[in-house]
Amino acid sequence: MALNIQPLSDRVLIEPTAAEQKTASGLYIPDTAKEKPQQGTVVAVGKGNKDHDMTVKVGDTVLYGKYSGSELKLEGTDYLIMREDDILAIV
Repeated sequence: MALNIQPLSDRVLIEPTAAEQKTASGLYIPDTAKEKPQQGTVVAVGKGNKDHDMTVKVGDTVLYGKYSGSELKLEGTDYLIMREDDILAIV
């Protein structure tokens, strides 16, 4: 998948995983009760800056804070763009 976007500095473009549709017991979750996903796949990575080398790479699955980053819609797909410091862990 080739996107025509390159994050600057220490920013990362993430495609969030889809929100759960059902609970473990099989109950369907309505749209109003769904929580924002906190896990996603890295799609593009900036080059970093002189004080910060990038740790994550394209294809990594990462965990991030619930309200981290800025939402962005490209070519009909939702993405998040955030600083690498807002990423909590690589899974």
